[in-house]
Amino acid sequence: MDFSLTEEQELFRDYIRKALDDAGQTKIAREVINDNVDGLKEMLGTLAELGCTGINIPEQYAGLGLGTLDLVPTFEELGRSLLPGVFLETMALAVPLIREYGTEDQKQAYLSSIASGERNITFAVMEPDSDFSPEGIQCSLRKNGDAYVLDGVKTLVPDGELADTFLVLVRTNDDEKEDVLSLVLLDKSPDVEIHRQDCFDETKHLTKVMFDRVEISEKQILGTMNQGWTLLQEGLLYLNAALSSIMVGGMESVIDMATEYAKVREQFGQPIGRFQAIKHKIVDMKLDLEIARSLSHYANWVLETDEEDRQATIFSARSFATDAFINIASHNIQIHGGIGFTEEIDCHLYLKRARYFEHYLGSTNYYNERVASALEW
Repeated sequence: MDFSLTEEQELFRDYIRKALDDAGQTKIAREVINDNVDGLKEMLGTLAELGCTGINIPEQYAGLGLGTLDLVPTFEELGRSLLPGVFLETMALAVPLIREYGTEDQKQAYLSSIASGERNITFAVMEPDSDFSPEGIQCSLRKNGDAYVLDGVKTLVPDGELADTFLVLVRTNDDEKEDVLSLVLLDKSPDVEIHRQDCFDETKHLTKVMFDRVEISEKQILGTMNQGWTLLQEGLLYLNAALSSIMVGGMESVIDMATEYAKVREQFGQPIGRFQAIKHKIVDMKLDLEIARSLSHYANWVLETDEEDRQATIFSARSFATDAFINIASHNIQIHGGIGFTEEIDCHLYLKRARYFEHYLGSTNYYNERVASALEW
C-alpha cells in the first residue's frame, strides 16, 4: 500500500515551507525564548490565511472539510521550524473532540473561530505531584444551583498565556467508577489565574493555571458527563498521530543540518563527511527518519479507517518517533563536536524539543505498553 502524500499535499507543503523560510524558520522560536511573540502571532495569522487552521474542520463551520492525512505536511513543516504555540493541541486534540462530541452550539462557536485563526485551545490535564492517570486528576467540578463551580490547579499547561481557551480535564464524581472525569471548555477570563513555569525547552512556555471557584455553565461541558477519560482516549489517537508527524519534521531538519555540516567541516585536509564513522551515523539517522515517516503517514491514514491495528499503529508511531528524534538530535550534536553545544546554532533547540516530547502526555514506556495492550500481548 502507498501511504505517500499526494501531489496536491506536497504542493501545499511548499507554500507552508516558503512562509516559514521567509520568517527565518527557527528565528521565531528564538524570539519566543526572549518573550517576543510578535513573530509567532504573525506566523499563526499566515497559517490561517493559507488555510492550515481549517483543514480538518467541516465546511459548514468555515473549514475545508479535508482528512487527517491532509494535516501531515503542515505538522511536518512546523516540526522543521520548531514553531512554538498550541497549533498541535488545537488542531489535533480540540478539533477532533469538538467535531465528534461537541454540541451544535459548541461547534459553531469554537470550530468556526478556530478555522478563521481567531482561537487557540490548549490542554490542561496535569496537576502538581500527580501523574498522567485518572487517579491524578483532583481538579473538581461541582454542581452549584443552575451552574457548576470549578476548583483546582493545573500545571505544565502548554502556552497557557497565548491560548484563548482551555480544554480542562476535571473530576465530576467521587464514586469508585471506571470513569469519573469530564472535559470542560473554558475561555480565558480574569477569574483564571495563570503563572509562567520554567521549562528546559525555553521555546515552550509552560504555565500553571489556577481555578478558584470559577463558575461555568453546563453548555461548556464537552461530551457526556463522567465520560471524560474515555473521550480523551479517542482524542489522544489524533494527538499522537499528529505528534509523530511533528517529530518527523524535526528529524528531517536535523539530518539536513548534520549532512550540510559534514560537507563543509574539514579535518585532516578533507570534509568529515568522507569518514566512515560520520557516513554510517548519518545513514543510520536517515534510516530512522524514513521508518518514522512511514509509521507516521500510516498512523494518520489509519485514523479514519476501521483497521484492527488502529491503536497499535498510532502508539507505535509515537513511541518510535520519540526515541528516534532524541537519538538523531543527540547524534547531530556529536557530529558538530564542540560547536554543537553552543547556543549560536540550532542543535540544542532540537534536542530540547525532542526531550520535551519524551514525556508529553505519557512516556515512551507508557505508549509501548499501550501498543502491547492493543495487540493483546
